[in-house]
Amino acid sequence: MNDTAKLVERYLATWNITDATERRAEIDAIWAEDGRYVDPLVDVAGHDAIDATIAAVQQQFPGLVFTPGGDVDAHHDLARFTWNLGPEGGEAIVIGFDVAVLTEDGRIRTVHGFLDQVPATL
Repeated sequence: MNDTAKLVERYLATWNITDATERRAEIDAIWAEDGRYVDPLVDVAGHDAIDATIAAVQQQFPGLVFTPGGDVDAHHDLARFTWNLGPEGGEAIVIGFDVAVLTEDGRIRTVHGFLDQVPATL
């Protein structure tokens, strides 16, 4: 597994960390200070806002986990990947596709998220 794939693995795992202190430490480690996360439902920047967004998603989908939906495709400072959100070991309820822009030192600068499959009530 290359460094970019490991970073994406850590990024997805961060969405599953429910301990606020542990989650924030991981956000601080893998995101640039001015990091930005944007998808059809939210556009936030900075560690505090990214942390709050993850916490809100965890509240909206309690007990569900993010898992990789396939391999990471990367070149230069870009990575694209699919992810699943669903019960541990179960079928995905939400499927998304993200494109991450990385810094020169290998942290996340921006994530552009797309929702491919969502429940009708989302």
